[in-house]
Parts: sequence; structure tokens; C-alpha cells
Amino acid sequence: MTEPSNLPETPADPIPLAQALIRCRSVTPADGGALAVMEAALAPLGFTCTRLRFGEVENLFARIGTAAPHLCYAGHTDVVPPGDEAAWKDNPFSAVVREGVLYGRGSCDMKGGIAAFVAGLTDFLAGNANPAGSISLLITGDEEGPSVDGTRRVLEWMAENGHVPDMCVVGEPTSKKVLGDTIKIGRRGSMNAFITVKGRQGHSAYPQLADNPVHRLIAVLHALTSTPLDAGSDWFEASTLQVTGLQVDNTATNVIPAEASAFLNIRFNDHHHSDALTAHIKSALAEHAPDHELRVRVSGESFITQPGPFVDALQRAVRRSTGVEARLDTGGGTSDARFITHYCPVAELGAVGASLHQRDEYAPVAELRALALVYRAVIEECLR
Repeated sequence: MTEPSNLPETPADPIPLAQALIRCRSVTPADGGALAVMEAALAPLGFTCTRLRFGEVENLFARIGTAAPHLCYAGHTDVVPPGDEAAWKDNPFSAVVREGVLYGRGSCDMKGGIAAFVAGLTDFLAGNANPAGSISLLITGDEEGPSVDGTRRVLEWMAENGHVPDMCVVGEPTSKKVLGDTIKIGRRGSMNAFITVKGRQGHSAYPQLADNPVHRLIAVLHALTSTPLDAGSDWFEASTLQVTGLQVDNTATNVIPAEASAFLNIRFNDHHHSDALTAHIKSALAEHAPDHELRVRVSGESFITQPGPFVDALQRAVRRSTGVEARLDTGGGTSDARFITHYCPVAELGAVGASLHQRDEYAPVAELRALALVYRAVIEECLR
């Protein structure tokens, strides 16, 4: 049974702000004026805005209130490159609205979502002059890039300056088919391994005088791929190890090469930590290819926000504002939630991600306006 909603029928409209943000050419790591647009929207609402530059990346932290509970909304104004702009129906940064749909790079991922939160926030503050608790926004320009000088660095600054939130909503487009059908409460970890196996070059007619690194690499990869890492866990699907590249710099058919390389990507659940998986790779290398080089890059560890008061509040907010019963999920790639989980409970809730990173990226106007209602309900539920 859907709870009756006391949300307004005519919320603040997120579309003008979404258009203003899309018109900023903030292809990661460029800011393109997007954070100035955000400051201009938030300062009149009473937010204290702090620009934080780390390396080449501009970030924004804005907060209103000082009391607990402290709800943070995290998002990013940087976008992926549009590709061939001439192939778009409209200029990817023109923010055209046509037949009830907003087009432009970032409309779905995730300038439209940010604008919806500000619209919901505007409505909430209009009806709550002295709200309980406090609200902040962590807006980065480094989510689509290396993710080194963005959310991770801002969180460190927040911790040093007494701004650690009690809970955080990341506005990534998590919904699958209809708005609010999915809340992400965790993500798999992700790591890449770059392996180079050394051998001894020689003539293929005299293999006994050489040491074929390709054969050794094949044995390593067989050992790593022949047995599943696990069968899944309570909240996660099975971990996967995928060979994503092979390289042998050899143009001759009768020469055994001196070295061979492989690239691996591992998406892992809460049964594993990257250190243990690295040890697993090292064990296979030690057995089959002791002369090797291994380089590992970890994008993030797996994490889970267990269902409880915070997740319950998000589900209530979705139910109140849309009538949808949100499913809890941990699928997909990585997000900045992997950094936030070290500071407070975090979950992701946003628009339908039907066109993110695609040509002619879009967001239905009605959906963004409905998302504003969802976010207002989120604020109300979390600041009870």
C-alpha cells in the first residue's frame, strides 16, 4: 500500500538549472563554469559554498546548517567527451528541449540529477525555514576522470574541517526501467593486473634452446581462469576475472619471443580484498612463470551499506513520491560511493540511466521533475 504524499504538485523546476549546467563544457577534468552555476543556485538558499581545487580539478562543498543529522548529496559536474559532435542531432552542449525531452551531454549522467536535487532542496527549504539537521552537497569535477583529485580529496578536507556527514546519497542514474526502481547499496571492487612474463628468445625449430614465455603465460592464465573465484554472496553476484588483453611483440613466425604480456580485470564481491586477489595472481605466476613483472591498479574495494534506518528512509521516500517499491542492488561498475563508504553510510539513487555516455544523451523533462520530488522526500525522511 502506497503511503499518501504530502509533496507539492508544482515543485521548483530543475530544467533551467540542468540546461545551465549542460551548457558548461565541463569535459573531465575541465570545469567549464559549472561550479559557478552551482554556487549561484545554492548561495541564495543560504548555503556556505567552498571551492576546493586539487591538482587540475575544481570541486565544490556547500553546506547549510551545522546540526545533526547531516545529510550529504554527492554528484559530479564533469562529463565524458561527446565524441563526434557533428553526429549529434543537436550540439551536445546546447541543452535543447524537444517534445518533452532534454538533450545534451550530462543530461542523464548527471547534471540533470544534480539539478533535480537542488530543485527538491529548494522546495524543502521553502517549507522548512529552520530544518532539523544540516544538508551539504559534495560536487566534484573528477568522477569521469582518474578520480584522484575529486571526491577522495574533498572527503579528506571534510574530515579535517568537521564536515563528515551522517549519511550520503550519491545521485548517479541508478534506476533501470522506471524512476526509483533501484537503489544501489554497494558496489563490487575493481582491479586491473598487468603481467609480463619473461622468457628466452630462440628459433622455433630449436625450442629446447629457448624458453617460450607465451607457453608460460598460457599456463598462468589457465590457472587463473579455470576455477571460479566464488559463487557470489548475500548481496553480490559471483566475482569475475577476465583476460582483457594479450600482447606479444613478434612479427616473425619462426621466432620464440623474449616476453609475453596479458591484462586482467577483476570485479570482486565482499568475499575478497584486492590484496588477497593480488596474492592469488602472484601464486600462479610463481608456479608457472617465476621470471615476470606484475603491476596492479586498484580502482576500489567492494563495499556494502547494510539495510537499516538510512536505507529504509530512502525506500520510504521513493514509495511516497512515486509509488514504486525500490529494489536494493549492487550491480554495475564503480562510482565515487567507494570513497564515501569509508566515512558514512552511502547509497545511490537517481534517474533512469538509459542514455548515459551515449550520443544524443537525454533525460525526459517529466522524469527530472519527478526526481526532484523524490529528492525532497529523501531530505524529509533523512532529517526526521
